[in-house]
Amino acid sequence: MTETATTVRRTAPGGSEPPLTEAYDTALLDLDGVVYAGPNAIEHAVDALAAARAAGMRLAYVTNNASRPPRVVAAHLSELGVPAEPADVINSAQAAARVLADKLPAGAKVLVVGGLGLEEALAERGLVAVRTLAEEPLAVVQGFDASVGWTHLAEASYAVQSGLPWVASNTDVTVPTARGIAPGNGMLVAAVRAATGVEPEVAGKPLPPMHRETVLRTGAKRPLVVGDRLDTDIEGAFNGGVDSLLVFTGVTTPAELLAAPAEHRPTYLAADLRGLLTGHAPVTARPGGGFSCGGFDAVAQDGVLRLEGVGADRWDGLRALCAAAWTALDADGEPVDGRKALAELGF
Repeated sequence: MTETATTVRRTAPGGSEPPLTEAYDTALLDLDGVVYAGPNAIEHAVDALAAARAAGMRLAYVTNNASRPPRVVAAHLSELGVPAEPADVINSAQAAARVLADKLPAGAKVLVVGGLGLEEALAERGLVAVRTLAEEPLAVVQGFDASVGWTHLAEASYAVQSGLPWVASNTDVTVPTARGIAPGNGMLVAAVRAATGVEPEVAGKPLPPMHRETVLRTGAKRPLVVGDRLDTDIEGAFNGGVDSLLVFTGVTTPAELLAAPAEHRPTYLAADLRGLLTGHAPVTARPGGGFSCGGFDAVAQDGVLRLEGVGADRWDGLRALCAAAWTALDADGEPVDGRKALAELGF
C-alpha cells in the first residue's frame, strides 16, 4: 500500500510498495536543481523521466523561476532529451500574472522588474508590460532575471513607494546554476523591501497561488510534488495537501532535512529522480524505542542520533534517522545532532 494524503504533522517519511509512477498520476517537477542545473541536465534525470513517462506518469514542470517563458523552457528540456510542450511548463510568472489579473482591469499596465517570462505571462492575462513609472502602471511585478540591476530595482522602489500594489513571483533566496548556488529573486526582492519598507504579495511556491495555477493547468488527480528545496517545493506540497518527493540534487542537505519542521518534511526522499521508479521502504517504530527502515535502526538519545543495524540502501538509513530526528524535535523543540550518524551512512 502507498501512504497517500499529507499528514498534518509528519513524524516519519512515508512508504510505498509500488513504484511512485504507479501510485501517482502526475509528477509536478521542479526544474532548477531537479531536472537541470543551468544548461545541463542533472545526472540520471533524462533516463529517469523517460522511464516515468513510459510507465504512464504525466510529467509537468513547475518552477519558481520566472525568467523564461514556458515555450523557451520546453525547448530547453527537449534539447536535453526530455520532450516537453509549453503547456507542460507552469512557472511563477503565470501565477503572478493571474494574481494581478484578478486585481486589475483588462489592458492595465504593469511595471515589470524581470524578464520575458513575466512579459508573456502578463500578455496571456490581457495585461500590458511597461518598464518605467512614467508609463503610468497600475501595479508592479517582480521576478528573477539575470539582467536585473540597480536601475530596475530603483524603478520598482519608486513605484512601490508611490503606493502601487507589488507582486513578487517568488522569494527564493538562492538559485542553483551550473557553477554553484547563486543569489535568487528573494535577494532582489529584499532590496526593494529594504528601500520601501513594504512587503510584496508573493505568488510562487510555497504559497497557494502557485498551487492553484498548477492544479488549473494540469488537472492532476493524484499529484506528487518533486523538488530539491524544503522551503518552496516541500512546503508548497504541504500547503496544498499533496504528497512530495525530495531529491538531493539541488540545495537541500541530509543534515538540513533532519532539522526540518513539520511543513518542510517530504513524504518520500531519494538521491535523484530515479526515486520515481521504485517503491520506498516503510519506516516502523521499534518496540524498545527508535525507528527501523530497510535493516537500519535509529534512535535519538541525549540530543544525539545513533544508527545501528546494516541495510543495503543508505537512503533507508536516512529515512530511519529522519523519523528519530523529527520525533525528538517535536518532543523537545531542539534539533538533534546527527553528524556522526550521517557520516556512518556516507553523507
